[in-house]
Amino acid sequence: MNAIKQFLLDEDATTAVEYAVMLGLILLSAISAISTFGVGTGGLWGGIAAQL
Repeated sequence: MNAIKQFLLDEDATTAVEYAVMLGLILLSAISAISTFGVGTGGLWGGIAAQL
């Protein structure tokens, strides 16, 4: 019983999970920003190539 109580009160695992969630959100926003920028840039270069 004491081991279960100690496990539930341990905050190390909670911190690791919080960092993992933050990392996931940062990666998700970075990937979406890069994707959006890539689509816009691709259209720009495609228009330039068509004009040449």
